[in-house]
Amino acid sequence: MKPTARQQYILALDQGTTSSRAIVFARDGGIVAAAQQEFTQHYPQAGWVEHDAREIWQTQLAVAQAVLRDNAIGASQIAAIGITNQRETTLLWDRLSGEPLQRAIVWQDRRTAGTCDALLRAGHAELFRQRTGLVIDAYFSGTKLKWLLDHTPGARQRAERGELAFGTIDSWLAWQLSGGRVHVTDASNASRTLLFDIRRQCWDEQLLALLDIPPAVLPQVVDSSGVITQIDSALLGAPIALAGIAGDQQAATFGQACLAPGMAKNTYGTGCFVLLNTGQQAMDSGQRMLATIGWRQLGQTTYLLEGSIFMAGATVQWLRDGLGLISSSDEIEALAASVPDSGGVYLVPAHAGLGAPYWDPYARAALLGMTRGSTRAHVARAALEAIAFQSADVLQAMETDAGNRLRELRVDGGAARNNLLLQFQADLLGVPVVRPQITETTALGAAYLAGLAVDFWHDEDELIALWRAERCFEPGMSDDQRATLLHGWRRAVGRCRHWVEAD
Repeated sequence: MKPTARQQYILALDQGTTSSRAIVFARDGGIVAAAQQEFTQHYPQAGWVEHDAREIWQTQLAVAQAVLRDNAIGASQIAAIGITNQRETTLLWDRLSGEPLQRAIVWQDRRTAGTCDALLRAGHAELFRQRTGLVIDAYFSGTKLKWLLDHTPGARQRAERGELAFGTIDSWLAWQLSGGRVHVTDASNASRTLLFDIRRQCWDEQLLALLDIPPAVLPQVVDSSGVITQIDSALLGAPIALAGIAGDQQAATFGQACLAPGMAKNTYGTGCFVLLNTGQQAMDSGQRMLATIGWRQLGQTTYLLEGSIFMAGATVQWLRDGLGLISSSDEIEALAASVPDSGGVYLVPAHAGLGAPYWDPYARAALLGMTRGSTRAHVARAALEAIAFQSADVLQAMETDAGNRLRELRVDGGAARNNLLLQFQADLLGVPVVRPQITETTALGAAYLAGLAVDFWHDEDELIALWRAERCFEPGMSDDQRATLLHGWRRAVGRCRHWVEAD
């Protein structure tokens, strides 16, 4: 679709774990233009992952400017901007200068596993679960923020005096876009911090005290859809409304039009994230799933059940960058398809521990079941299958929680272009896996939330009507074969559990 001078659009800023993107959407939900730029990953110690927040802002602004400039779209044609972001990644910055105190701690980072262990030993797991819907794990922002306050000289005292601002990446971008006028996060991102009561919809004083976090450092919590501020006109050429914010997985659920209870989606990105709409009630999970806020509009909250998998597309990146088995990620499907199956090889990608339903920060990756006949093709196939196996574990747990059988799974994300993966996923689940025509659903969800706030789209029914399937993968595997494969997978996972000895 070519832009015209008279048309209006929505600009989505999609700030991910490995790249910053800007995508322009038209009224029919179609992509008009896109730009993307990768940024540096920092690994200062084993289990530590960091980002330079300044580089994140520079790349995000650069792609936003480029997508308008290179496609002759004027800033006056942008009706609103929506932000979606890598969640849980945590930073502190100086309110006066706007400078980060140090690099952001990324959601994958495991440095606070010991802090989490101490909280668990002290018997706080149930309190955190009841208030936040989360398990105590290094994945979430609260213990990362505590680490920054504990390990940055003078930070806690400065935070208590109100000189510092804490934020996840959405807060950082909103601060930068507004020229430092607003310090906000939306309800979906707040619900991922271990600090926010998802039922009372407020920062929880008891949890803040347990983690020794000064309330003065926290952002204001706003609706996911609603005009927050006007961006600094010097950035894109006009004071455009910032009108939507949602964490990447909540945004993808919204973009997939999973707007009714019982609908589920899986995003195959750096990690894998399965979310099930549970309506206006936060569900208590008996399977170690997460209850989380999906989005808040006009003060009304939609809740989700979530299972988080740490290594999905990142597993393919590791085959490329770490092992050199492939030279580009796109090669993996053809290589994996060159063999009929994995030949009994299982790859458990617990490089950063295991997420749902295991929540084991001390698990580590392993390649099992190899023989002299195993080849790089078998390893490639095992890597793809591992993504589907992990997703099957989570979906089975969700079905147990919900008491209902899944009818279909909507999928998106970069790896959702891989037909071999999606067919294997359908076979493992025994239900159809449906890929939409627009797979950039994370950015689309942010666009939808922003567009609703400025009446670019009128209501959710209009969004539901825009959703279109591109391909449906029907299951074709026998029950016996499925059971055999899942049994082998769970044996392999068992070998990897608790590999690193806790301090």
